[in-house]
Amino acid sequence: MLALTSELRFHIFNRRVDMRKSFDGLCGIILSQMRGNPANGDVYVFINKDRNKVKLLRWESGGFVLYYKRLESGCLDLSFTNGGQLSEEITYAQLYLMIEGITIRSYTQRKRYKKPTG
Repeated sequence: MLALTSELRFHIFNRRVDMRKSFDGLCGIILSQMRGNPANGDVYVFINKDRNKVKLLRWESGGFVLYYKRLESGCLDLSFTNGGQLSEEITYAQLYLMIEGITIRSYTQRKRYKKPTG
């Protein structure tokens, strides 16, 4: 099933990526630089230098899925990220707002139930 939901974990790579990279090249970044496991079911987010392209890589049953969006105008707002870290976890809401071009200067996240992990 091709679907991204808030139940997934999202990791954004805070360095610019050559968008010619595909499955193997992005897996290499996940393994060597992000110290992650590309086949763990998490979603890995990559942005190009001009911030007008985004790729999301996720392992689903049977293989990798690559989501790719190119903006025809404008750029992605990454103000919510901490540029000092090589990569960081973001929420589905942050990903959605970034891709849709919505910038929120200040917000309060109301408490929600979170299923314990383990």
